[in-house]
Amino acid sequence: MEVILQTIDLMKYFPIQRGINPFSKSKKFIRAVDGVNMTLWKGTTLAVVGESGCGKTTLARTIALLTKPTSGDVIFDGRSTVTETDPRLVYKNLQMVFQDPESSLDPNMRVGESIGEPLYGLMKWSKEAVDEAIRRSLEIVGLSRDIADRLPAHLSGGQKQRVAIARAICPQPKLVILDEPTSALDASVQAQILKLLLELQKQYSLSYMLITHNIAVAQYMSDFMLVMYAGDVVESGETEEIMAKPRHPYTIALISSAPVANPWKRNLLAVDIRGEVPSAINPPSGCKFHPRCLYAEPICSQKRPLLREISSGRLVACHFVEKTA
Repeated sequence: MEVILQTIDLMKYFPIQRGINPFSKSKKFIRAVDGVNMTLWKGTTLAVVGESGCGKTTLARTIALLTKPTSGDVIFDGRSTVTETDPRLVYKNLQMVFQDPESSLDPNMRVGESIGEPLYGLMKWSKEAVDEAIRRSLEIVGLSRDIADRLPAHLSGGQKQRVAIARAICPQPKLVILDEPTSALDASVQAQILKLLLELQKQYSLSYMLITHNIAVAQYMSDFMLVMYAGDVVESGETEEIMAKPRHPYTIALISSAPVANPWKRNLLAVDIRGEVPSAINPPSGCKFHPRCLYAEPICSQKRPLLREISSGRLVACHFVEKTA
């Protein structure tokens, strides 16, 4: 398969000021993304999962050029986006659907204007071509043509998210980053949006990077899964394999804690995550998960485990991954 997106030792640190002295030389950082290596294959969906605050959205925003990486590289469609001087060349093929449709649409712009704006700015299309693209994209996401003349305030939550999706696919991108695209919607609307996204992917051969804390959504939508904890990747591989047999202790606990509709299949793994999420400013030494891990030994607090391949395409960052076999 062809690689559409790859990150190499990608880091994003946010500096913070200590105390009230603006001239203090003592600097500390929030380590939001701490050396992430990932690969997304063309035409597939990669789900990035983990607890809130693990760095999922920061990773997505860094890839989408919405924040500059501290170090590392992002290779999109064979080109480095970090050294790209004109981001418009990237955005022609990379779009993003944000978590909150309410805030991602300009309340003072009509729907048609919001969808058409990137076509004027990125694609330099004529008015006639833009009008046709707006009409077509609204139909594709299941909205009527007259929606184009409405303001976002006159739409439901589900309609707003469909508009956001229409805006993302209108430039005909190769990759769409989906940042919790259904978390702000009702359950029934969530199902409609997820089904729509899968249909669009199949119809237009789209590649998706899905950011979610919902294991069920990741399982339904994705071909591959990447599990993040405190800015690190702790496990990655095919979604079906990870769901069937998680190997990192954190992944085991994460899947175990997900709600299951069938009472006979609940809590089969019976693993709880003890303790608190570590500080992103002063993370634990060694493996960041070791204070909460049932399998931790002294080396876990001393040496940071590297991602290693335990089977074809299956990577796990754990000193004692054999214990979970």
